[in-house]
Amino acid sequence: MSLLQLEGTPKTPKVEFIDAPMSLALSGRSIPENSIEFYKPLMDWVDAHLSDSSSNPIEVSIRLEYFNTSSSKCLMDFLKRIEKSPVNATILWYYEEEDEDMLEAGEDYDAIIDIPFRLIATSA
Repeated sequence: MSLLQLEGTPKTPKVEFIDAPMSLALSGRSIPENSIEFYKPLMDWVDAHLSDSSSNPIEVSIRLEYFNTSSSKCLMDFLKRIEKSPVNATILWYYEEEDEDMLEAGEDYDAIIDIPFRLIATSA
């Protein structure tokens, strides 16, 4: 089993990527000083672990309460890598029911990325 796990900080999200069974989760805030540097190990992990076709569906859970512009670009690149892989993925986009910005962000990614999205409202 291969695992990528990073504890969340006030500026970076908690990361839990597991390959058996496959599960990818991001939660918290994403406002790192250097988004590209922070997200590079995540992209490398995705490239290494999603290259083989698998009939097992995987869920990508995104529970971000806030992310900045540079993180949004990295999230797009992250989702594009999953989209291009042969895996059967579903994106679970969680947002607080009062947070219209996060709902709209999920809707925007859903419109661009060709992976099934589930927009899931949560209470604060």
